[in-house]
Amino acid sequence: VDFDDVSITQNTRVSYPIDYIPNHQPDGQGGHPKNIIMLTCDAFGVLPPVSRLTKEQAMVQFVSGYTAKVAGTERGITEPTAVFSACFGAPFMPRTPQSYAKVLGDMIDKHHVTCWLVNTGWSGGGYGVGSRMPLSYTRTIINTILDGTLQQEIYETDDIFGLSYPTQCGDVPATVLNPRDAWNDKNAYDETAEKVLGLFEKNYAQYA
Repeated sequence: VDFDDVSITQNTRVSYPIDYIPNHQPDGQGGHPKNIIMLTCDAFGVLPPVSRLTKEQAMVQFVSGYTAKVAGTERGITEPTAVFSACFGAPFMPRTPQSYAKVLGDMIDKHHVTCWLVNTGWSGGGYGVGSRMPLSYTRTIINTILDGTLQQEIYETDDIFGLSYPTQCGDVPATVLNPRDAWNDKNAYDETAEKVLGLFEKNYAQYA
C-alpha cells in the first residue's frame, strides 16, 4: 500500500475478520447502553462541544442528523458545508425518520439512557475564523461521559438552542464549554447561532 498516494481517497481503509479482535462478541450484540453519544461537526462554531440532551432533544437531533462535510472526507469539498441527514444516515433508512425516532425515545425511557451531543467541529468562530475542536478535549468529554463524572457536573442552558452544557469538564476550558464565550464578537455569535437555528427549523419542518 502506498500511503502517500491520495489520488483515489485521502483515507486508507482496511477490513479483517472479526476474530482477529481478542475480545470480540461473536454474535455482534451487546447489552443496552447507559449513554448514547451522537457526534456532529458544527462548521459554524455555535454548538457546545458537549450537550446533555433530554429524550425529546435526542429525538430531534437524531431526526435532524446535523453535521458538516469536511475536506478530506468528501470528494470536491474544500471547506466545511453544513448538511442534514436524517438519523445520520438518510440514504440507508427504508422507513420514515419519525419511526426510528420513536423507537429511540421508547428505548431511552425503557433503559434509562442518557443522551449526549458531542461537537467535534469549530470553536471560537466558524470555519476560517475559529479553530477546530482539539482532539484532547473530545477525548476528555467522551471519557467523562463514560466514567459518569460528567453527569454530576453543574449545567447551564444556552438561550438560542436550549441545549444543556456542563460548566466544567476536566481540562476543557469553561470558555470552550459555552460556545458564546469562545467568540470574541458576541453579536456575530448570536447572528450565526440564529442562522443555524433557522437551518434546523427549516430542515425539521419537513417532518412536522
